[in-house]
Amino acid sequence: MSNIALRKNRVRATVSGTAERPRLTVTISNIHVSAQLIDDVAGKTLAAATTVGSKAKGTLTEKAAVVGKEIASKAKKSKVTKVVFDRNGRKYAGRLKALADAARKEGLEF
Repeated sequence: MSNIALRKNRVRATVSGTAERPRLTVTISNIHVSAQLIDDVAGKTLAAATTVGSKAKGTLTEKAAVVGKEIASKAKKSKVTKVVFDRNGRKYAGRLKALADAARKEGLEF
């Protein structure tokens, strides 16, 4: 197993979302960034934001910040203020940090 897979399994063993505090999971590929708010108890996605199909310009870090703002605004509409952050096996730096900082700036707590 790769280091990323081991780290992902370790994170997912302890992180779980509920209706009051859903899991904010982030997926970053070479081209796109996406984020979802997931209630693991009910098995439902409450909100999602992605750069797929959008006209977002700039570096992937800038796109991640846009997705962070978007997911935070959708969370507010769903009346969610606190989330559990799932890094999805990635180190907390660069693009992931940009997304998290943008979401925090919009009022999401984690």
